[in-house]
Amino acid sequence: MAGKLKYQLKRAISILKALPDRSETRIFCISMQRTGTTSVGKFFQDFGYRWAGWPADLNNSWSECWYQGDFEKIFSSVDFRAANAFEDSPWFLPGFYKVLYHRFPQAKFILFTRDADAWFQSMVNHSAGNIIGSSKIHCKIYQREDEYFQLLNSGSFDEKLENQNYSEKTLKLTGLGEHYKNIFRLHNREVQDFFNKYNSQALFVGALEDDKKWQKLGAFLGINVPENYNSYENQSSQD
Repeated sequence: MAGKLKYQLKRAISILKALPDRSETRIFCISMQRTGTTSVGKFFQDFGYRWAGWPADLNNSWSECWYQGDFEKIFSSVDFRAANAFEDSPWFLPGFYKVLYHRFPQAKFILFTRDADAWFQSMVNHSAGNIIGSSKIHCKIYQREDEYFQLLNSGSFDEKLENQNYSEKTLKLTGLGEHYKNIFRLHNREVQDFFNKYNSQALFVGALEDDKKWQKLGAFLGINVPENYNSYENQSSQD
């Protein structure tokens, strides 16, 4: 037992020593899911950034913290403090980029867009037509809260089961393409409008279909990305 405690203390000290200065520039990918975010995470790792993606969200329940409005619990976590480049959830969740911008005024932001039809098809393919992830958080993102609470209040589903990430869901994506695509387009427009008004230099906007997207992102971040570089992680993210 003493040996285990000694190891845990040593690990905690090493993590604390590695924590960046609070003034260090952070980079947030605020692209919606199914827009190559996993490939952005690989890009971060390939070029030496301290990356935090879906595993960190899963380990720290960051999306649940966002849902509860407990943002400081996210920002005070060791995994957040130890990283300087972030992708996936909760960063793209509704309106969170505004919190990040004001909380971290030196931060840089990345927004990748893609054809809306291809994006929705990728959403459907990802989970065989099920809504993705926790039902309550998904419904909050995609404005389906009324459906969620109607089913919950009527006793039509098991709340605990529905909010597991990989369970079969009662709510589906089928037949709601226009609804989802409108929200996808609105997110991209709102993000660009916000940064155009407050700090256009803080935002990089790229098209997922652009063959030179990584080189352009590198130029934005001030790093040299070789012409033959291509980050292509999680093939289904672009299918």
